[in-house]
Amino acid sequence: MSDGFQLPALPYERSALAPHISEKTIDFHYGKHHQGYVTKLNAATENNAAGKTLEELITTGTGGVFNCAAQTWNHTFYWNSLSPKGGGEPTGAIAEAIVRDFGSFDAFKEQFTTAAATHFGSGWAWLVKNADGKLEVVSTHDAGNPLTSGQTPILTIDVWEHAYYIDYQNARPAYIDAWWKLVNWEFANKNLA
Repeated sequence: MSDGFQLPALPYERSALAPHISEKTIDFHYGKHHQGYVTKLNAATENNAAGKTLEELITTGTGGVFNCAAQTWNHTFYWNSLSPKGGGEPTGAIAEAIVRDFGSFDAFKEQFTTAAATHFGSGWAWLVKNADGKLEVVSTHDAGNPLTSGQTPILTIDVWEHAYYIDYQNARPAYIDAWWKLVNWEFANKNLA
């Protein structure tokens, strides 16, 4: 019998992203929202009695199982898309791929920022790699996840209000600007490989 899904540990201390994302936001976003998705997923899957991975539940699940599996996965991916030592411009393979597919880092940054800022309602903006190896910026609603379209996630930003409301109230553009100061290019390079 499985013990079910567990809330993964953050890859840094809860205070590590300050002043861009406060410890209070992390306490609520990670400690309440992310934990809530894990708890609801375990209830919906009887503590993962079938022994499926999150990815299997995302690509085959429906309704509440899909929503909770995707939100659990999305949030874990989001935390890893951030780093207290992040920000700036990318280096390595991700930098080369961004220039190849968007023309320049600035063009990519503008497209990603626009996708995040103009997304209506709750959801996510993603940098993904398509099956042909080309990078693309996409957005998904609610618990949407690029895995369902056969895309490989490289980075994400959570644009649900709970991701930024404590620190930025309704100023999503200010939160997006803060995200750029934390973006984890090392994680992006690993996902691109």
